[in-house]
Amino acid sequence: MLNRRELLKLSGAATLATLLPGSLVRAAITSKAPFRFCLNTSTISGQQVGLLKYIDIAAQAGYDGVELWVSDVKDYLDKGNSIQSLATFIKARGITVEDAISFTTWMVDDETKRKDGLIELEKEMKMMAVLGCHRIAAPPAGVESNEPINFQTAGKRYHDILALGRKYNVMPLLEFWGASGTLYNLSQALAIAAAADDADARILPDVYHLFRGGSGFNSLKLLNGRMIDIIHMNDYPASKPREEQTDGDRVYPGDGTAPLKQLLRDLMTMGGTKVLSLELFNENYWKQDALLVAKTGLQKMKLLVNGIINGK
Repeated sequence: MLNRRELLKLSGAATLATLLPGSLVRAAITSKAPFRFCLNTSTISGQQVGLLKYIDIAAQAGYDGVELWVSDVKDYLDKGNSIQSLATFIKARGITVEDAISFTTWMVDDETKRKDGLIELEKEMKMMAVLGCHRIAAPPAGVESNEPINFQTAGKRYHDILALGRKYNVMPLLEFWGASGTLYNLSQALAIAAAADDADARILPDVYHLFRGGSGFNSLKLLNGRMIDIIHMNDYPASKPREEQTDGDRVYPGDGTAPLKQLLRDLMTMGGTKVLSLELFNENYWKQDALLVAKTGLQKMKLLVNGIINGK
């Protein structure tokens, strides 16, 4: 855990990230290309090479960006390292931290747990601001399985953390989990985003979760392009029923049966630059060389993108 002195340092360092409005920050990290390629470190987490090596591998493999898990950053700091040294390391690799994977209890009904979750989320936002990361995942962590959602209440809570994110230019992306039993479908996420009534509302979709939670893929056509900054890329096999699939069943994009070409075309139609972040939890890949896995995933994503750009 971070102590008070460390938090004060973070507050000062994060101040620089608050000088620009969120829209200008987004413009600064947006290129004219339709897609940027990103590595979610879960993809090579089974090799347990450590945070700095994850970042090194992403850069060596040729990714534009990386998605870091907040838990890994905290472990790094708990070992006596500073957030500033991590920021320097990342900058030297010429790579962008596109998003942070977080599990705070911002959405739960229990008032004490929710308050604690908001305190923790603010700490995490301060850390990510120092790293130049302007997004953080906001999934339904801590919400009981099969607990009905009050969309108006959830929307108000999402609105509150969006306001918190604007303080640090680290904006929470509403994430749904296909097997959660609570917030599992894109339609639910859209209802919450609408109830938030906030121009900065964003949804973080995931190919596996779109499939696992029964959202399908045609509903993406309904979204304004600004609703999606980043999407978790993966694929799923046809050999297992949808309701039985788990995160570990995810495979490389293009190696399964997901309609990825349709999805990529729809993302291009939305306009703007979308970040394609490879997020896998495949134990077979974890047994392989981490750099090889990272390179293979990038090659497969680029093959799909080149195919739709060239009309194939």
